[in-house]
Amino acid sequence: MAAAPVAADETATATATTTPTSRRGGWGEAGFLGLSLLLLWGVRAEQMEEHLKREHSLTKPYQGVGSASSSLWELMGNAMVMTQFVRLTPDIQSKQGAVWNRVPCYLRDWEMQVHFKIHGQGKKNLNGDGFAIWYTKDRMQPGPVFGSKDNFLGLGVFVDTYPNEEKQQEAQKKRYSSGNQRVFPYVSAMVSNGSLAYDHDRDGRPTELGGCTAIVRNLNHDTFLVIRYVKRRLTVLLDIDGKHEWKDCIDIPGVHLPRGYYFGVSSVTGDLSDNHDIISLKLYQLTVERTLEEDKQDKEVFLPVVENMKLPGMESPVEPMSGLALFLIVFFSLVALVFAIVIGVIVYNKWQEQSRKHFY
Repeated sequence: MAAAPVAADETATATATTTPTSRRGGWGEAGFLGLSLLLLWGVRAEQMEEHLKREHSLTKPYQGVGSASSSLWELMGNAMVMTQFVRLTPDIQSKQGAVWNRVPCYLRDWEMQVHFKIHGQGKKNLNGDGFAIWYTKDRMQPGPVFGSKDNFLGLGVFVDTYPNEEKQQEAQKKRYSSGNQRVFPYVSAMVSNGSLAYDHDRDGRPTELGGCTAIVRNLNHDTFLVIRYVKRRLTVLLDIDGKHEWKDCIDIPGVHLPRGYYFGVSSVTGDLSDNHDIISLKLYQLTVERTLEEDKQDKEVFLPVVENMKLPGMESPVEPMSGLALFLIVFFSLVALVFAIVIGVIVYNKWQEQSRKHFY
C-alpha cells in the first residue's frame, strides 16, 4: 500500500537534529538538549532524514482502526478504541487485547515512538502484567506472551510490570539473590527466529538481550518509549520522568531483522490487572547515509538473528561458500589426492624392489 500524504504539521522531514524530543515541541535549553540527544543517538546530523509514515502510525482520532478491510489497524480480544486512547486491557482480571497494523513494513531503518499509560487500582507488585510492542512475521495471533503468540519470528519489546520469578522464589521460601534481582516494572527486548520460547515464569530472563527498570505506573505525566533500528543496531530509550529527557535502556548492535514484518502492541491481565492504554504509535522512516562497505555488509536476511549472542537457537547462520572458494578447495583436494597416490606408488615400487633383492 502506498503511503498516504502527510500533512505539514504531522510530518517529520528533517535532518537528524529532529529527535523524538523535538517532535513533541520545544522544551527550552534547546541547544544543550539537542547536542546531548545527538550524542546519545550517536548519529551525525548530516547523515539522517526522517519521515512520519502514516500507514504504520496510530494517532487520534483513531479513524484508521477497525475490522474493515480498508482499515490500517485491527483490534483483537478485549481492546477498545476510546476518544483519547486505545485501551488494550481494562483493569479487570483475565483480559487480553491487541492492536495490529495491517500493512507490512519494508523500511530499512526506522524508529517507533510509543506514547502509553499504565494505571490501575492495584498497589505495587499487585498489578499486572504489562504490554508488548511487536515487529513480527505473524499478526493477530493470541497467546501467552503478553497476549500474543510464543515462538514468534521477529522482535518483542516488553514492558513487564509484575516480577513472576521473584514472587515464585518468595513462595518457595528460597533466597533470591539481590545481585540478580531486577526492579519492576522492567523493560526488556527479545529477538526470536521461531525456535525460542519466552520463559514467563522467569520474566523472559533466559532470552533477554538487554533491559532496564522503568517506573511507569500511575504517573501524572506522559510516558514514552522509543525503539530505533538503524544500521542493524537496536536501541530502546525512555522518557518516563516527566523531565522531557531520553534515557538509555537497551543498545544492541548486530541485530538482523527481515523486512515485511508487522507492528503491533498487545497486553494481558491475569489474577492481577491494570489499564494498559496506547495513546499513539508513530513510525518514522529514517534515511541514513552508508558507506559502500556498510552497504555491502548490510545484506537482506530472511530470519531474525543477533550476532555474537549465546542464546539457544540464535546462532548466526553460516554464509554460503563462494564459487571460487569451492573450486579452490576441490582443486587442492584433488592435487593432494594425486600426490598421495604418486607417493604411494613410489613407496610400493621401492618395497617390491627390496623384496626381490632379499629373495635372491
